[in-house]
Amino acid sequence: MKTDRVTILPPGRPLCGRVNPPGSKSITNRALLLAGLARGTSRLTGALKSDDTRYMAEALRAMGVTVEEPDATTFVVTGTGELKPPAAPLFLGNAGTATRFLTAALALGRGRYVVDGDEHMRKRPIKPLVEALKSLGVAIEAPSGCPPVTIDATGSFAANKVVIDAGLSSQYVSALQMAAACGSEAFEIELAGADIGARGYIDLTLAAMRAFGASVSQPTPSSWRIEPTGYVATDFHIEPDASAATYLWAAAVLTGGAVDIGTAAEDFTQPDARAHDVIAAFPRMPAVVDGSQMQDAIPTIAVLAAFNQTPVRFVGIANLRVKECDRIRALSTGLNSIREGLAVEEGDDLIVHSDPALVGQSLPAEIDTFADHRIAMSFALAGLKIRDITILDPGCVAKTYPGYWDALASLGVELKHG
Repeated sequence: MKTDRVTILPPGRPLCGRVNPPGSKSITNRALLLAGLARGTSRLTGALKSDDTRYMAEALRAMGVTVEEPDATTFVVTGTGELKPPAAPLFLGNAGTATRFLTAALALGRGRYVVDGDEHMRKRPIKPLVEALKSLGVAIEAPSGCPPVTIDATGSFAANKVVIDAGLSSQYVSALQMAAACGSEAFEIELAGADIGARGYIDLTLAAMRAFGASVSQPTPSSWRIEPTGYVATDFHIEPDASAATYLWAAAVLTGGAVDIGTAAEDFTQPDARAHDVIAAFPRMPAVVDGSQMQDAIPTIAVLAAFNQTPVRFVGIANLRVKECDRIRALSTGLNSIREGLAVEEGDDLIVHSDPALVGQSLPAEIDTFADHRIAMSFALAGLKIRDITILDPGCVAKTYPGYWDALASLGVELKHG
């Protein structure tokens, strides 16, 4: 995407066709790390090739892992069982998964590692993970509470149990779980309190770990025991991205069409797939939507809610404030630029004052995406029913779905670039 803006022309007809969403970002970055930590060659098929996964692959290469890309959806990863200190700081853009997962994994490396990102990543919190690693005797510093993170690793932890506050992100738990299998003794992770970001992502982590030879048990609902197995190279297939699927599901129901994505909603293992039931209820979506366990799907549903028959309140979404941008603020700002009063923030809740009469109107609006791929992709849905919706910085979709605009075009949506 070379242009700095794209305007969507409402198709005026149902969108029908087949679109194959890209591979799951969440699973791809987990599999890349585990393959990099394993001895031998792993073949990852169905993988996502995007900014976030490219940053992970490049970081692994910088630490001595061979990562080949024989085609558009495959990584062939050959590791030696260790990640060597890189010659320069690891630059991970705004990839939260890569940044947090590597921070924990490198704490069991040997030598100095610096994990850094772009201006947006430098505003995303990592302090709970850093504090947990410090409690394990790791020499690690993140002065701002966000990246950059400097790690002076000695190859082991000084303790075999950690308590982690996962209220801000489940990625902290996933990061520790994946690292722990590379330790020298069985390791236990316990949650501090019951709050945790989308718990379904923990299930993704454990499934990937087990596929690469890890042994994990769960003594209590808030603790995990990881055996010191290390990882074994394997062939691993990655399912399509459920978060990406939400835009296609929403485009279909919004236009009264049918988009075949090649995978049934019930066949996904990613937590965002549970958004399908909410989207399928359109235009009679529930009055309250709890987004705690499908956080990345909330921008999709929030924009769809603008056209619902009745208002929708989104709860359990406080963590959206610390994503690639403050997504609650970005959603309310974007919706209110379409029509003032369309959205209201109440604390960390978002209320969308639905109005089916928006359909067919000309409501010129330039949507500030805040460099957030999900804001760009979700507000494109508004342009399917409202004239003169323009998305700024449309290229930011490359973070997880580089082919998004092409996918819409393949369904017959006309896009005006520039």
